[in-house]
Amino acid sequence: MKAVVLAGGLGMRLQPYTTIVPKPLFPVGEVPIIEVILRRLRAHGFETVDVCLGHLGELIQAYFAETSKIPDGLQVHWHREREPLGTAGALSTVGGLDATFLAMNGDILTTLDLGALLEFHVAAQAALTVAMRREHVDIGLGVIEAVDGRVTAYREKPALDLTVSMGVYVYEPRALEHLPGGPCQFPELVQRLLDAGEHVAAYESDAEWFDIGTFEDHERAARFVDRHPGILDA
Repeated sequence: MKAVVLAGGLGMRLQPYTTIVPKPLFPVGEVPIIEVILRRLRAHGFETVDVCLGHLGELIQAYFAETSKIPDGLQVHWHREREPLGTAGALSTVGGLDATFLAMNGDILTTLDLGALLEFHVAAQAALTVAMRREHVDIGLGVIEAVDGRVTAYREKPALDLTVSMGVYVYEPRALEHLPGGPCQFPELVQRLLDAGEHVAAYESDAEWFDIGTFEDHERAARFVDRHPGILDA
């Protein structure tokens, strides 16, 4: 089975560093994020990975060409976007997606059981399955509820429990038929599938998960890896 890694983002929240280093090359411990991802995919039995590149993608290719860090037995194919195509539209640069495949963002680290996710997807007979988990989100503001100009409730810095996407997905080829052509973000594709009556499945997990979107997220992931060396390699 194929896997696709989406590694073309601009990393806006990590500027100015991402103006010279693409986010997938940010190290966690001594290993770039994308190298950890490739290791995990190989450990889960994947033999072919397509990597969608955009911003500073040539540096990602150069890293693997110069260091020979691609895991043994894994074939990696590189695909460049001529323009930013988004987290769903980038899949249009990859040929041969004619069977079930896994896709994941190139800036996440997780202990998610990919085999269990794939089994769930097949059993659900879904066009698309989204891995998700519960997150406790602190709102650092006073939240006001009002009706017709009158305050009905006021909550100071509340905490919310939300179900969030983990940035790991399983696709059937028919899901790609709903891409509009050109740029398309993943939430737009999900809505297009729902509007068309397709089944979009949700796989809930309590696996460790780090979305390296901010400096705080990066530090949190680095601390986890320091405490649990090798945990993300299998």
